[in-house]
Amino acid sequence: MPGKYIPRSKSRTTLFLFLLSFSLLFLLFSLSPLRSPSASPAHFHVANAETSFLVSLDHFLANTPTPPSSSDDTAHGEQHDLITKLDDAVYGSEMDRLYSDPYYPLSLPLRVYVYDMPPKFTYDLLWLFKRTYQDTSNLTSNGSPVHRLIEQHSIDYWLWADLIAPQSKRLLNSVVRVHRQEEADLFYVPFFTTISFFLMEKQQCKALYREALKWITDQPAWKRSGGRDHIIPVHHPWSFKSVRKFVKNAIWLLPDMDSTGNWYKPGQVFLEKDLILPYVPNLDLCDARCLSETNPKRNMLLFFRGRLKRNAGGKIRSKLVAELSGADGVSIEEGTAGEGGKEAAQIGMRKSLFCLSPAGDTPSSARLFDAIVSGCIPLIISDELELPFEGILDYRKIALFVSSYDAVKPGWLLKYLKGITPAHIKEMQQNLAKYSRHFLYSSPAQPLGPEDLVWKMSEKGGDQTMLRYLLYYDSLGLVLQMAGKLVNIKLHTRRSQRVVEGSRRLCTCECRPANMTNTASIVS
Repeated sequence: MPGKYIPRSKSRTTLFLFLLSFSLLFLLFSLSPLRSPSASPAHFHVANAETSFLVSLDHFLANTPTPPSSSDDTAHGEQHDLITKLDDAVYGSEMDRLYSDPYYPLSLPLRVYVYDMPPKFTYDLLWLFKRTYQDTSNLTSNGSPVHRLIEQHSIDYWLWADLIAPQSKRLLNSVVRVHRQEEADLFYVPFFTTISFFLMEKQQCKALYREALKWITDQPAWKRSGGRDHIIPVHHPWSFKSVRKFVKNAIWLLPDMDSTGNWYKPGQVFLEKDLILPYVPNLDLCDARCLSETNPKRNMLLFFRGRLKRNAGGKIRSKLVAELSGADGVSIEEGTAGEGGKEAAQIGMRKSLFCLSPAGDTPSSARLFDAIVSGCIPLIISDELELPFEGILDYRKIALFVSSYDAVKPGWLLKYLKGITPAHIKEMQQNLAKYSRHFLYSSPAQPLGPEDLVWKMSEKGGDQTMLRYLLYYDSLGLVLQMAGKLVNIKLHTRRSQRVVEGSRRLCTCECRPANMTNTASIVS
């Protein structure tokens, strides 16, 4: 009724409740790992973003002066005194942040200290790659082009190049480089372990690994934490292998977490400590225009091109070949990423509805990410596969998961694929178009690209350093503690929806039976 009197106390109560609700919404918005101004689809593509490793590397080396001599960015003195001094400085910095920042330790950006390692561990190895580059003629023992293999594991380059770029040229809000160790949440070790493994003579590489190990473990910050807050890129399964046991406390950036003992020893890798990063795709992105042209013309049901015989979990490939070869609408080809291989794979993936992604020598391969950027729905048959950013991304929206047991049943797999409705195929294709951005490394690094999601996943909390000084227990403190566990909760929830617990014969590093893929029901 016009002119109705409202008691002042009631007005104040209403205003208070409104402000409280607004504050809670703001808090939840701030803590969400994917909420940022840059998350809008309208900001997905930024002009002049370079996704080619070779082009980006050429520009980087041409515009980044190499340090004139080996450097050491730590103070000199007695190790015990240096560690004590750093520890006191870290404590002071963290207490300042605790009492001045209501969202600490979950507030973005993460503060990362990038070690200024001697050039023999960084720039010299990038120059070695550039000087020796051969597109397809330099092959490994199994026929894979060496330099292309390095490219698909070049996550160390993309992360480092973004971290050390001038802040004015960076687009990411999730991470910032700091130049004082006591201000750092995490420490990044920029050693190119994959380039050194493939392009140096074996004994020379091992010697370099030992030098790098000594350099890293001599740092006061390493000694202070035992390496628990240090990030080491070891994205190829053979990277740093001869000395990895000495840095097992560090956060490793990995392609997967094979637990058979072929690549990683028990106790070296686990999801609560390490991060899975996607391979760098070998194929070009099929963008919106490309998808609009290719999706209506995808007349091949299932496509695979790669090695047909592999070891370990990859033995499934020969069984799949026996089951699928000659079937109508199925293309199974032997091939590598060598000469003509990229073009053949790109053509095949862009004309197919589903792309087979089976285990190889390791549970993962670049083929999965090639399929995603090609708009081809991945058919994943790899029981031990761990996926990148699964605490943030739901892969059931873009891929099919089938157990090895079901996949080799006579006639089962083709019947399963043919039973998927056109409406669901269209929905998954639309999701692939949205998800592809999360797997494209670029310069400058893009919001919600893989470089960005690395740092959003690094907030995952748990028993790591993220909650180490949360000493107060009021309601906000409890909210922050729970928020620190959210990404881990989401990761394990999504993972549990695609695996069957306790079916793998070998124990994991946590000494409990591991997993087998659960042939997941279709998720809309």
